[in-house]
Amino acid sequence: MNEKIFELVATKINIGLEQVKNTILLLQDGATIPFISRYRKELTGSLNEVQIAQIQKELNYFIELDKRKTTILKTIEEQENLTPELEKQINNTYDANELEDIYLPYKPKKRTRATIAREKGLEPLAKIIMAQHENNIEKRATVFLNDNVETTEDALAGARDIIAEWVNENSRARDIIRYQFNKEAVIASKSIKSKEADAQKYRDYFDWSEPLKRCLSHRFLAIKRAEKEGLLKVSISVDKERATEKLKRIFIHEHSSCTPQIEMAVTDSYKRLLAPSIETEVTHKWKEKSDEEAIRVFGENLRQLLLAAPLGQKRVLAVDPGFRTGCKIVCLDEQGNLVHNETIYPHPPQREVKIAAKKMASLVSMYKIEAIAVGNGTAGRETEKFLKYMRFDREVSVFSVNEDGASVYSASDIARQEFPDYDVTVRGAVSIGRRLMDPLAELVKIEPKSIGVGQYQHDVDQKLLHADLDRVVESCVNTVGVNLNTASKHLLTYISGLGPQLAQNIFDYRRENGNFNSRKELLEVKRMGEKAFEQAAGFLRIPDAENPLDNTAVHPESYKIANKMASKLNTNIAALIKSEELRKKINPEDFITETTGLPTLKDIMNELAKPGRDPREKIKVLEFDDSIKTIDDLKPGNTVPGIITNITRFGAFVDIGIKENGLIHVSQMTDKFIDDPAKVVKLNQHVKVKIIDVDFVRKRIQLSLKDAD
Repeated sequence: MNEKIFELVATKINIGLEQVKNTILLLQDGATIPFISRYRKELTGSLNEVQIAQIQKELNYFIELDKRKTTILKTIEEQENLTPELEKQINNTYDANELEDIYLPYKPKKRTRATIAREKGLEPLAKIIMAQHENNIEKRATVFLNDNVETTEDALAGARDIIAEWVNENSRARDIIRYQFNKEAVIASKSIKSKEADAQKYRDYFDWSEPLKRCLSHRFLAIKRAEKEGLLKVSISVDKERATEKLKRIFIHEHSSCTPQIEMAVTDSYKRLLAPSIETEVTHKWKEKSDEEAIRVFGENLRQLLLAAPLGQKRVLAVDPGFRTGCKIVCLDEQGNLVHNETIYPHPPQREVKIAAKKMASLVSMYKIEAIAVGNGTAGRETEKFLKYMRFDREVSVFSVNEDGASVYSASDIARQEFPDYDVTVRGAVSIGRRLMDPLAELVKIEPKSIGVGQYQHDVDQKLLHADLDRVVESCVNTVGVNLNTASKHLLTYISGLGPQLAQNIFDYRRENGNFNSRKELLEVKRMGEKAFEQAAGFLRIPDAENPLDNTAVHPESYKIANKMASKLNTNIAALIKSEELRKKINPEDFITETTGLPTLKDIMNELAKPGRDPREKIKVLEFDDSIKTIDDLKPGNTVPGIITNITRFGAFVDIGIKENGLIHVSQMTDKFIDDPAKVVKLNQHVKVKIIDVDFVRKRIQLSLKDAD
């Protein structure tokens, strides 16, 4: 790896050179981001996952740039235009735009106005004009008349086409216009008159403009979506007069009969070639920036959703509610296995309330149900109300569960493999119940962008979205850790170093040989090499293992250190875990070695104190306002309870117990200015909100956190 790249990455993200260098070497050696963050703190200076991901992103940029350089050098060499100076210039370029500017004069083109002019023999005339010494360029142009060039104006027009192309390919000219676009560009949109009826949701942008640098990501993506749908015309532009004057100062050195020709060529080049090219470049850059912001918001929402508080291993009755088709009921045991399913009809049109209540009471008693999960879709609120008025033979909590994506799961190959003998309604109800028990374990089975916590997720770069969301899922799974003997193969897939094939092999091994007794036994799994074991072992837990460390985040490579700690106190690991007094006698600095420093030693001590601790919060029941059943019951000024269901750059959406979610605009979150709602609220947070406005026609509810109490 080029040392220069280490320096560029370190400078770009403001992280120490040695930290960056060591991290890149670990990534190139096949280490995963969770592994590096958790178990290589001495090498990275305790960089977190976000910082390591930034390093990986910048590294990938330079890897792709290097591939592009190889392609460009090969193309220019095949043209026999590659000189040692040009090769050196390309190899020493580390900016993609600069590289493309260098390549532009050599880039194979379609037949352009300039190439046609060259074919007519007019390039020498263009060079004469650019030299700016000719006193009578019209007379000089007559020399170039032939069968294909009939008049002096034809000759001069062809020469101007060639000059226009030179202007467009001039790197200094492109830099100047690029700088002007970056500083002064204005983005504007106008409605297409014939489509205004279809574009009402975009009516704020029918005649709109603002400086591009102030255009927030969600607004940019909304405008570009409308443009893609053929509802708006969108442009990004700068002051044309200022731009062309700047270009003229580059290319006009003295006044002569050639000056008007150069002025016309420059004006034409800017309008026809340079401005559209830079506009496309800037649009692409802003789209990338907006995509990254939208993906970041989605990723953070997804992280919060995946790390939502789990109910744990309890017996759960789950309800996928409905009116006409009834409420599909499933009963699950502590491991989430389906033990019973049927359908009740407590709502119109059947309204079999007594029969439904009797069945529910019987099922709760028969299967020793400890909690009820109700999907928050159609008839969800009505079903909750029906259940809360029931009396059971035990205390049973009722939870509303976000069912976004449950239908996607129920129709998936994963669901068919798990429940081949049941239809989609049963699978959907099972998913709702399992989400309550362990959101992380269940949601990993669903494509992240189907979960419903994103912002313009269908408009952003899908490859980047998929990669980033996969990284978030991987991070969450490894942050929590998984039980090696109960985890599904889908959950195991996201464990550091495993992937689909090794996850399947572990699943098969467990089925054929029974539970794992130790982490070391993983090495007997087909294709489980030392490297994969190194990456995965610390994130896999075995609760009943002979060695207590197998149920902690202590990596097997550090078992010797933990055992030395115990030996120094003449005790064992089990006793060390149980006794805080014993642990207080340990001085981590006594165990520092060349490869193990204080960060790792402190992690070991933390794990001994709380082995296998789940980092997620405890679950809480939310009680909605019973007096609010539909949007018609809302009154501005009233305060109601709710739960945050989605966070965007412009605000947060809140479920207040009715079909329509309300919006807390970012300006209504706090009296102080904030640029990111995530600084104030988080997903699944229980809040009290004040209703400030209700648009009954458009079904929009505006809420406020300010003064809500």
